[in-house]
Amino acid sequence: MEQQGLTRREMLERGIAVMGAGGLALAGLTGSGWPGDEAAAATLPASPAAARAASGVRHFVSRPDLTPPDVTITQHGPVPAGDPPYFLLTPSAGRGTPGLMILDRAGGIVWYSPNSSKTTQRLDLKVQSYQGRPVLTWWEGQVFQGYGKGHVVIADSSYRTVATVSAGHGLAADLHEIFITPQDTALVTAYKPVAANLSRLGGPAKGVVFSGVVQEIDIASGQVLFEWSSIDHVPVTDTVASFTGGTSKVPFDYFHINSISIAPDGALLVSARNTSTVYKIARPSGNVVWRLGGKRSSFRMGPGTTFWFQHQALPQGANTISLFDDGGAPPKEPHSRGLVINLNTSTMRATLQHSYVHPSPRLLAAFEGSMQVLPGGRVLVGWGNTPYFSEFTANGTLLVDAHYPGGDQTYRALAAAWTGQPTTQPAVAARAGSGRSSVVYASWNGATQIASWTVLAGQSPGGLAQVGSKGRHGFETAITVNNAGPWFSVVANDASGQSLGQSPTVRRTS
Repeated sequence: MEQQGLTRREMLERGIAVMGAGGLALAGLTGSGWPGDEAAAATLPASPAAARAASGVRHFVSRPDLTPPDVTITQHGPVPAGDPPYFLLTPSAGRGTPGLMILDRAGGIVWYSPNSSKTTQRLDLKVQSYQGRPVLTWWEGQVFQGYGKGHVVIADSSYRTVATVSAGHGLAADLHEIFITPQDTALVTAYKPVAANLSRLGGPAKGVVFSGVVQEIDIASGQVLFEWSSIDHVPVTDTVASFTGGTSKVPFDYFHINSISIAPDGALLVSARNTSTVYKIARPSGNVVWRLGGKRSSFRMGPGTTFWFQHQALPQGANTISLFDDGGAPPKEPHSRGLVINLNTSTMRATLQHSYVHPSPRLLAAFEGSMQVLPGGRVLVGWGNTPYFSEFTANGTLLVDAHYPGGDQTYRALAAAWTGQPTTQPAVAARAGSGRSSVVYASWNGATQIASWTVLAGQSPGGLAQVGSKGRHGFETAITVNNAGPWFSVVANDASGQSLGQSPTVRRTS
């Protein structure tokens, strides 16, 4: 039975078994449907107004197969020059179809890729570099009790898969991290069941826990170059999580690894939610250099630096670290925070540089979350399982605030620059307007360089001529032309007026 007031995803993240017809159910899979034929532009809603009638879900006349959640973005001040132009999200538990999402700064869809089935999730969408070129990366697989079993996908600027990364040594790549190194290797997380004495936690002497595993994988060959397992370095008694399970069927998740990054000196920074600790790990020895937070912190924690159940610990220079402090499940703090912490490794003292708190409502995340430092010291905070992400100035002034509909959430909210050049054609649909006019709807999922659209029309598919044009206006641009067609096509143009691609030719509908 589900606990009252908890979503299925919350239950799974907290280690509560949710049983369905096939065993453990997956989290975050509510939605309004799944993609069908991507060329189904002939199946149109009755009108543009009807297309937006479903609250919290976006609909497009030219792409009726895409139904992403309608994220609302509010600007509270001018966005500084140099800020990354796009937000990368993975909505997974609310209205609309779960999937991968790139939004512009106004909240307009740039690219949306719905998940392929109700049993597959895709999380941790990022822009990274592989073989000297920008790529998109994400994790893809199934989620069980707050961890994942799947693989990593690397896609080029045309959204084509160029590589996949799987964990080695019989493990499955976990959802929490994919980090491509400058050497074109991939750091991934994994969860490994191991035997452990849990009697000091109130469990069995011959119990089973999940050890948090870091693997460095050579992307080209799939070879495991480095492996670190928490059970070899962190005792189960360091956990701050409430004990549950401890059996082979439900191992106790004492560590819950949730991020990996590389310190300036080449060591690894590993975040573990369930010990409320960030670890610096030497390579290749795997020895723990220091611990920040938790029961056995190597640093004296200055005022405001104590955190609970943190996510995405990242180095910000040699002696500074940023992270998202969840603080909830169970509640340990009044609200979640984005933190920047200075580390003095001579005196071994941690001091607070800045704390970022959502002004209203005060948010308390049970799980997930992110903290990204942007140019000029601005920060982007993803508020975990709460339906918000926000950008602040370095001193904490709110610049941008975004809200998901219907209690949706994203594992991380990140900002990045990106240039997309799809291999698909633009999409088009045409409807009868008043008199001889027609309304033409143009879109091109994933294309980032469109400045304007040109409309072609004719009495036959082979006899088209230009009848109108309009600057791009959001994901889908509606263009009214004084022409009855009945055949229409659109051409996408860049800022210099050069053609980027042309849609198929379609017949106007009434």
